[in-house]
Amino acid sequence: MIEALTLSAFDRAAASARPEAAASVQRAMLPPVTGAVPGADAAAPADFGQIMASFATGVRDQLRTGEAASIAGIQGKASTQQVVEAVMSAEQSLQTAVAIRDKVVAAYLELSRMAI
Repeated sequence: MIEALTLSAFDRAAASARPEAAASVQRAMLPPVTGAVPGADAAAPADFGQIMASFATGVRDQLRTGEAASIAGIQGKASTQQVVEAVMSAEQSLQTAVAIRDKVVAAYLELSRMAI
């Protein structure tokens, strides 16, 4: 389910819906950010699609961690505090992903309403 949030899925959907416009669309290139995140590796993604893909991967990992902690809690292998922290972190990640998806959809709808 989370894999659907990657920009490549959006690209495929856009290309199938409007093949004549797919060739003219170019990806926005973001300037490399240096020193913004402590401990960030030097090969940080500079393409918007790569940033969104890495974000979706992080959300997927958070959800899997929360699910694993829940299962470990049911089996008695994790404390209640660990389960609650993991589930709340997963919930916050999912809410962030949904909010970003809503903004992307709203921006797309706004662009589709523009006169050409």
